[in-house]
Amino acid sequence: MRLQSKTQVNVRNVVIGGPDPRICIPLVAVDKKELIDQAKVLRPLSPDIIEWRVDGYKGIGEIADCLAAIDALRSVIGDIPLIFTCRIEDEGGMQALSQKTRLALIEAAIRSGEIDIVDIELINDDAFIDAVRSAAGNYGVKLILSYHDFKKTPAEDIIVDKLKQAQTLGADIAKVAVMPTGYPDVLTLLQATLKARTEAVTIPLVTISMAREGVITRMAGGLFGSDITFAIGQASSAPGQIAIGDLRQAMSFLYA
Repeated sequence: MRLQSKTQVNVRNVVIGGPDPRICIPLVAVDKKELIDQAKVLRPLSPDIIEWRVDGYKGIGEIADCLAAIDALRSVIGDIPLIFTCRIEDEGGMQALSQKTRLALIEAAIRSGEIDIVDIELINDDAFIDAVRSAAGNYGVKLILSYHDFKKTPAEDIIVDKLKQAQTLGADIAKVAVMPTGYPDVLTLLQATLKARTEAVTIPLVTISMAREGVITRMAGGLFGSDITFAIGQASSAPGQIAIGDLRQAMSFLYA
């Protein structure tokens, strides 16, 4: 039996942190038509969660356009939980955006009532995190606080500290994604996940080692305590993601 979170997050009847790790498919689209076309293809694949990486959307600076896209997206995906992510440029965001505009967009998405989870980074300043956490709490939206390193894998204690920091700052889910330079780094990520889950962090975790070397963490990370993994629907949002069908088949042997 895999290591479960001491507390669970429930969104639209999907339990995060329970007996089974959940599979999320990210949507990356430049305009509303592409977004909806992707969603129509992905809906029959029945992912547990869908993430919209709005930082890849060409209308990102127009809040009304983004809200219309969220509304249209919800009409296609039905009751599948939706993560709204406007990734900051310093941690893999696809477009530059002022923090003022980014915050206004995130708060508007939260108020829309159409998103279930919002993901922001620990690198943001305290005022930004406080504002998003407050808005999310007021509207019943769950908060992911995340940390990404696309160049390396930090030491085990640093990874654990990032997950603990997310919990301390009020996250409902803590996330770390790092880049391995070799297989020892993959073991570092898994060991840090295990340590965080058993010693320090009671909320659901998401931990990922990226690229080819880290693929095993997308399949087996749940055994060490990670509660969400990411698969490809059509477009990848991070290096190392694999197709949802292949991921499900591999996971069926590990979590039977």
